[in-house]
Amino acid sequence: MMAGYIIRRAFSRRNLFRLPTSALSVCQNSPVDSSRVYTLPTMPSFIMETRRASSKGKSFGWLREAPPNYGPDIKASAVSQMEAAMAALSVELSKLRTGRASPGMLDHIIVETGGVKMPLNRIALVSVLDPKTLSVNPYDPETLKQLENTIVSSPLGLNPKTDGERLTVVIPPLTKEHMQAMNKLVTKSCEDTRQSIRRARQKAMEAIKKLNSILPKDDLKRLEKEVDDLTKKFIKSAEDVSKAKEKEISQG
Repeated sequence: MMAGYIIRRAFSRRNLFRLPTSALSVCQNSPVDSSRVYTLPTMPSFIMETRRASSKGKSFGWLREAPPNYGPDIKASAVSQMEAAMAALSVELSKLRTGRASPGMLDHIIVETGGVKMPLNRIALVSVLDPKTLSVNPYDPETLKQLENTIVSSPLGLNPKTDGERLTVVIPPLTKEHMQAMNKLVTKSCEDTRQSIRRARQKAMEAIKKLNSILPKDDLKRLEKEVDDLTKKFIKSAEDVSKAKEKEISQG
């Protein structure tokens, strides 16, 4: 009985995992003599040392895991938020009328037809006839009247005229007061974008601070500098876009 118990213990799953291939081959091809006591080969010393060190809380350099790299995720999140701020700025500036015809100047207008509200560019094709005139061609001619009323009631100050199955929209020159009002809106939109970009920077910096116990100080400083460079880049881009819009407005 005792011999059988020893054999079962010796060939348990855990101990078989430790057996060298040669020992397993002998076990498979040799008959078992119940009168003998079988012993397992000695475990290699480096495995024993590893187990002892692990049980004492020690670690080996070749077993140490590299810290996860959170930098790209933090930067990607900041870039995504900054790009969203720039996209919002573009939408706001496109709403401001200048003295030149532009197909996108009507994109933000919402038209209600058949009880459904949709952007104007979803129900009509807007094109430029000349630098001062737009053409609005509805996909459904029955929506022509709704399009006309909606454009008239928009804050752009436009007065479309029916021309067969389309509308023609003459862009009137801007008055001095209108130019000043438009430039104020450009300045406000630019400042709102700056604030959004800085908020994205602040969130990234807070995320970096939480990595103090994970990353070396040099890596943290490098990551902070990269976020600062992104912030400067996007703020400059917002200012350049706003200056271009102001110039467009001033040219009437």
